[in-house]
Amino acid sequence: MKILIVEDEQDLQETIAKFLSSEGYLPELANNFETAKEKVSIYQYACILLDLTLPDGDGSELLKYLRERSDATPVIIISAKGSVDHRIEGLNLGADDYLPKPFHLAELHARVKSAIRRHNNHVDNQLSYKNVLLWPEDRRVEVDGVELLLNRKEFDVFYYFIIRPEKLVQKSLLAESIWGDAVDQADSLDFIYSQIKNLRKKLRDHGADLDIQAVYGVGYKLI
Repeated sequence: MKILIVEDEQDLQETIAKFLSSEGYLPELANNFETAKEKVSIYQYACILLDLTLPDGDGSELLKYLRERSDATPVIIISAKGSVDHRIEGLNLGADDYLPKPFHLAELHARVKSAIRRHNNHVDNQLSYKNVLLWPEDRRVEVDGVELLLNRKEFDVFYYFIIRPEKLVQKSLLAESIWGDAVDQADSLDFIYSQIKNLRKKLRDHGADLDIQAVYGVGYKLI
């Protein structure tokens, strides 16, 4: 699950990112308002950690932007502004939780898990396309009632496609969404081809009535 950390204190941001990574999340970083706004406009996140004081804007404006777009992504405000008034204001703007600084990483993790769980309880816990079923929370896939075993990245890739059936997915956006900021370290995007090749074979071998079709020079489409 991808977590966006919007925080301009570099040491704190890196500490949170390292901790969440060790807990199995995929952290992405934004240290200013414009970068954060660009990321939430393009990518989907399981949760957003949002500092209110940013060098080029107010974090609360980013929260307003999300909610005005009917984006229900869980948002946890992390801020040095810890007064009751500030907490109430943040929650009234649509934040799911408010954690004043300083805080313990274990508490932050508990808040993140709780926010994601509450969010998932309000969305469909089962996705289907043709003869394939997917349970996001359990990370489970079935084809005609028979479980299909996927590794972590294969599941993430397939989940990305099944919520966008018949939509053209650009290779670069897929890479950013699944591998996060780490994709910048890759020499090429050939690793995506390898993941999709393995995924397609597993789906085909299990009798799935769908396929991930390559669109030459652009990306892929689930059909």
